[in-house]
Amino acid sequence: MFKILTAVLALLLVQIILPWSAQAGDLALIDAAQLKGSAASYVVLDARPRAEWLAGHIPGAISFSWDEYTRTDARGVKYSSFPPGELAALLGAMGISERTPLVIYGDADKSWGGEGYDAWLFSWLGHKGAVRLLNGGIQSWRGAGLPLIAGAEARQVKKVPYLFQAKPRTVVSTEELQGQKDACTVIDVRSTFEWLKGRIPGAVHIPWDDFYTGKERRPLNGAELRKLLTKHGVDLKKPVVYYCLGGVRSGYAWTVHQLAGLPEARNYKGGWEAWDKRDVR
Repeated sequence: MFKILTAVLALLLVQIILPWSAQAGDLALIDAAQLKGSAASYVVLDARPRAEWLAGHIPGAISFSWDEYTRTDARGVKYSSFPPGELAALLGAMGISERTPLVIYGDADKSWGGEGYDAWLFSWLGHKGAVRLLNGGIQSWRGAGLPLIAGAEARQVKKVPYLFQAKPRTVVSTEELQGQKDACTVIDVRSTFEWLKGRIPGAVHIPWDDFYTGKERRPLNGAELRKLLTKHGVDLKKPVVYYCLGGVRSGYAWTVHQLAGLPEARNYKGGWEAWDKRDVR
């Protein structure tokens, strides 16, 4: 009888924890030295603006800046991510399948947290391969004295299918947020200037650049993030929704949240752009 009860409790625990832990799939940090020793095992994506990538990037890295796969949608909402099917076709044409191991890097400031947005994007698509965020970004690579290459590199690409399975628990829509706002903690990660101009009622303000630390802009660890959220009165027993202008900086905050192993969080990818154009009738 005891064994049966133990098995039932274990199953219930898995069912409770899985929706949270499964959101991000195999997501973790990787250091510059680790990447140098295993670069051939990954496709490396540079989340900075393309001009920065052209000026100097990690050898073999592909430019993958958020502004290259977002657009103004039919409702006039700027910075809307391409739909999953379109993203899957784009990735497949780059030789990336849903099982391809990836390393993503940026520099936080110039990429506006695009490296975190990319990590969120692949989690949203249900990526099955490992996704690694370079801890300290391009700064840590340079700091280790490792080489950079300027300009575009010749690259042999074999088109592959990318079979996505979108994960709804990584994202929240405007309609969901309107109907369930009191059931979650909404965190606005925009600048103070943006916050003062207008915000979602009841939102907590924590600028996105509080989610990294040090000259290399490394993501906060679990203890640091808990301290930050607690300082702002965030109840982690409730789901957290991060938002910014269009989902990029909030995607970074979401990724830091996942890396810290905290409970459920979602990215409101429509952000203030979508909220400001919502149907309020």
